Amino acid sequence: MTAAVLAWALTQLEHGARVVLASVVTTSGSVPGKTGARLAMRSGDEHWVGTVGGAGLEMMVLNECKSMLGQHARPAGKVLTYGLNKGAKGYEVTALDSLCGGRVTLSLEVLIPMPHVLLIGGGHCAQAIAPALDALGWDHSIHDTRADFCDAVTFPNARHHLHMDASTFVNTHDGDELSKYSDVLLLGHDWSEDQLRLLGMLSTLQSESARLDGQDGPRIGVIGSRSKWQAFEKAALQEGISQDMLDQVTCPIGIPIGAESPEEIAVAVVAQIMAAHKGVNPTEPSWR
Repeated sequence: MTAAVLAWALTQLEHGARVVLASVVTTSGSVPGKTGARLAMRSGDEHWVGTVGGAGLEMMVLNECKSMLGQHARPAGKVLTYGLNKGAKGYEVTALDSLCGGRVTLSLEVLIPMPHVLLIGGGHCAQAIAPALDALGWDHSIHDTRADFCDAVTFPNARHHLHMDASTFVNTHDGDELSKYSDVLLLGHDWSEDQLRLLGMLSTLQSESARLDGQDGPRIGVIGSRSKWQAFEKAALQEGISQDMLDQVTCPIGIPIGAESPEEIAVAVVAQIMAAHKGVNPTEPSWR
């Protein structure tokens, strides 16, 4: 059972869901679940597998899992001890209305998936960003209308090589498909293609009331100038995309470090994704 729970949890992480893993650490006396018993719950529909022993203990643990998924978008954990008797006493012991009489300690940990970045446009910047993502152990996929910029030769470690035109990309990437990515970077060589992709993605995500936070929906970034973004913004508003959705898009992408070359841009962009992934403000000193 433990192996099955761990395998299930890893599968959920692979599909971009957060997971709470609850494990029985120690027990004493009569308890329903023994040391090593585990259950896991995923974000979204709060489906869960495994068991820590059933009965009132399990209901309490499942409620804690739901609470942690609702509160923690980042890695988090806690250790809880339950006394399986309504009169249980002791330091940091939660009493349960049970007749078992034993005591059980569990660890609960929120696991979050590593970033999976979709690079749209396989030019110089994407070719510089991809190795930086590889070095961090993060996944990336590539989409381009040009076959030579979207193959296993140019992007040997990409999980998916999406060679298709921009319209096909929009038509085949609904909310579920887009939710597989933590970040989508528009790096295309043709502004009209990028505009089509951007408006298509925002329209889809807006219809599903998704937030572009890397969990509910992917963070979206666009490379380019202020004038390019203003043109995209005007077109999006005309298509009925809300200002709120547009305000969630990052343009230009990358922490402002004076990056100019593709390699420098890669450093700035990957650092920005890392900051968002870890929930930190890159403009504030880390010692505060």
